[in-house]
This record gives sequence, structure tokens and C-alpha cells, in this order.
Amino acid sequence: MPSQTKVRTPSRRPEKKARVLGLELAEPRPLDPRLFDLEEHRLANGLTVRLLEDRSVPAVSYYTFFKVGSRNERPGRTGIAHLLEHMMFNGAAKYGPKEFDRVLESNGGHSNAFTSHDLTAYFEDFAAEALELVVDLESDRMRSLALTPEALASEREVVKEERRYAVENSVLGLLDETLQALAFQAHPYGWPIIGWMEDLDAITREDCLEFFRTYYAPNNATVWLVGDFESGKALELIERAYAHIPSGPPVPPAASTEPPQRGERRAEVRFPAHAQALAIAYKAPAGTSADAPALDLLQYALSAGPGGRLVRSLVYEKMLAANLFVDFTWHVDPGLFSLLAELNPGVKADRALRAVDVELERVVDKGLTESELRRAKGLLRSHLLREIASNNGRAHALGTNELLLGDWRRALDLVRLYAEVSNDDIRRVAADLLRPERRSVATLVPDLALAGGAHD
Repeated sequence: MPSQTKVRTPSRRPEKKARVLGLELAEPRPLDPRLFDLEEHRLANGLTVRLLEDRSVPAVSYYTFFKVGSRNERPGRTGIAHLLEHMMFNGAAKYGPKEFDRVLESNGGHSNAFTSHDLTAYFEDFAAEALELVVDLESDRMRSLALTPEALASEREVVKEERRYAVENSVLGLLDETLQALAFQAHPYGWPIIGWMEDLDAITREDCLEFFRTYYAPNNATVWLVGDFESGKALELIERAYAHIPSGPPVPPAASTEPPQRGERRAEVRFPAHAQALAIAYKAPAGTSADAPALDLLQYALSAGPGGRLVRSLVYEKMLAANLFVDFTWHVDPGLFSLLAELNPGVKADRALRAVDVELERVVDKGLTESELRRAKGLLRSHLLREIASNNGRAHALGTNELLLGDWRRALDLVRLYAEVSNDDIRRVAADLLRPERRSVATLVPDLALAGGAHD
């Protein structure tokens, strides 16, 4: 049997009172430590297993995380991580083409997957009695995925069509892709997760086989099981199904070099649109940074809902933009703090950029208002609580934190870390982050003469 560790969170603290707008509020109650009372295992072939029982509802979520994303690709073969995600549903030795979802759904289950810059994940939600079936399905495709020429040809066309729809015929998709490539000169975060079209055409079956053998081996995978099961029996099922899958070769380190940015970068994209669009990106720290919680709060304060400062100013008050989004996604390596805005017809991007700069300069000078900071903290806390309220959400939150930050326990500190962020912290990180010499700006300019040739 593999080694085992029991992990428990600290006990509850006594409640305190706070006064907001004349109302006496109880301090937020700490999380129930039983939500995270899990077992940790590692099989002889390197497969990491996390088991978290919750017998309240007879349902289970089953996640398989692979520590591979688009950052692990190489020039000329971008998009292969996402393409392989599609290939994983095209049959293996025991369950043939299209059988994975058919068998799972016929037993009441649901599956999905996603690929990011840093990781790939597959998950199933199902009734507890289907656990043995799901273990069999997942271990089958890890052991013997059928990477046939027919499956590659089919899924390649599916991904290319997805790219046409989500990027090449999308104002924000095209602008975001341009912004990423502008912001990163050397790091693989600069190329799109979905891949460049020419690279998708160039990927061979041999490329897929090599990628699968290297990154889809048990020593590069973590299985998270959350829900209604008995841990000892679940571990026996997993050992029996996975133990004979051999370890893969050592995973090569991903490229992580990015030269310092020494000035603002600009790019222009022409597209058959009826209005301009604007994208701005500032170089931001990795998810492990102590400043990441403050940047999360800044993101929410600027753009979460109609009350977000930039949304309120640009969309509702000045009516410069129809939609506005701010994104700070945690990454293994330093990433971006970015803004994308679809502007109203007739609005010039330079005018919208000046309006954004005015609001951001106010944050640097004065930080957020008390109500803005309290609102952002409340929204983030609610988001975290909604996520961990479900089996799927807990598996997703803990599993992604483990791969991105090195330890799933980091997720348990987030509620406290967000609560401790002060307005001085917001001002400090804003002053460090929101510097013109560290930003990239991409503008989409309408060119109706290009109509009909958007995806040539």
C-alpha cells in the first residue's frame, strides 16, 4: 500500500462583531475543517491520489489533472496540448471511439475537460454507485489511448473550426490573441492555447504519441476524488486499475525565459467590425506571489458587475464601451493583468484608453474606496464559498492550487488572505503594476473591406 497522510485544518475561532453602515455583523465563520479532511497517496508508478470523503450526498466528482499545458509545447507544434484533450475522448483499448461519454452518460454521469497554459484536467460527476465504472474508463484511456490517424484527422478539423469561431471571427478573441503575442517575446504564454492554424495543420500522429507518452504518464498526473465513497475501497479500485500503467520519461522543463520589458508596446489589428476594441495588458506576478490576493481584489473592484469601477465609468457613465472585462489569472510563471473592452460605435480607442488611465491613476494615488474594497472582498469570498460547496468545486479548487502553487493547502488560506488585504496593499501593488513601460496595448480597427476574408 502507498504511504498515507491525514490532513486537518485548524479549529474554529470564536466569532467577533463588525459594524458596517450602522449594522452589526458577525465576523465570517471559518470553514468547517471536515471539508478538507483528506488522504494523500502516491502509487509506485508515481500517480498522485487525493481522496476527500463527503457522505452528505451519494455523488462523486473525479478529476484527473495532468501537469501539462500550452507552456509545455514547442514552436511549430502549438495547440497540441489542447488537441490531445480532444483526442482523449476518441477511444482506447477497452472503450472504443465515442464510447467514453456514451457509457458514462448511460450510467447518469457527465464529463468535461479543459486545457490552460499550465495544466490539463478531465473530470466526471456521477452517482456514487458508478465509481468503479469511472475508474475503469479513466484508467483505460491513460493506459491505452487510441491515437489513430482517423481520430487525429477528425479532431484536427474540430479544433480548427473552434479556432475560426472563437478567435479568427471574434473581435475579443482575435484581440486577446494579439495582446498575448505582443506582451510575451520569448515565453510560451505568448502563443495561443488553441494553437496557430499552421501549427495545427503540421501536427503529426508521431507528435501526438510522443506528447502522450511524456505528459500523460501516471508520474505526471494527480487524481482527485471528492464525494461519497469509502477511502480504503476507493484506493483499492485505483491501485488495481492504475498500478500496472508504467511511468513515463522525465518531463522536460518548460521554457520560462522572458526578457524584461523596457517600454510600452503597441499593435493594431484590422478586422471587419463596426466598432473599435481595446486591449491592455500589464506584466503581473505569478500565482505564488504574495501580491496575488491583492491583484484578485483589484480585478474584482474594477470589473465585477455594474458596480465595478471601470465598468461603471466606461460602460454606464461615459458610455464609451459596450462590454469590459478585466482578467488576472494565476499562472505558474509571471503572467498578465489585462483589460479587454468592446467600444461603442464611433468611439476611438485612444479616447477609451485615456479614460481607463484616469481611473487607474486614481487607484494608484488613493487606492479603492472603503465600499469598493469591502464589495470586492465580499464577492471573492462568495465565489470561493460557492466553489467549495460542491464536490466538483472542491476538487477543482484544491487540484488547481496544487498544480499552480505547489500545495493544495494554499487554497485554505485564501479567505483569510483576501480579508487581510488593506487599501495600502492595493495602492502599493497598483503603483508597481500599472506602469506604462510595463504594458502592451492592442487596438482593433474596423476595416469593412476585409469582410468575407476574416479567416483567410
